[in-house]
Amino acid sequence: MKNRIKELRKMQRISQEKMAIKLDVSRQTIISIEKGKYNPSLPLAMQIARLFNRTVEEVFILDDEDIE
Repeated sequence: MKNRIKELRKMQRISQEKMAIKLDVSRQTIISIEKGKYNPSLPLAMQIARLFNRTVEEVFILDDEDIE
């Protein structure tokens, strides 16, 4: 699953560390999600979307491989 977290985070000038603190996760978790190495749980995905004042669908993009 692809995401726009890095783009949205930079638009709002939030560091990975500050984002991690706000979401109560580690900075490594944010790095892994941004790189697409880790897909967050639904509650975490919703928290991330809320942090950016976006919908989950605006932050996370399913590709064809995710649907199959």
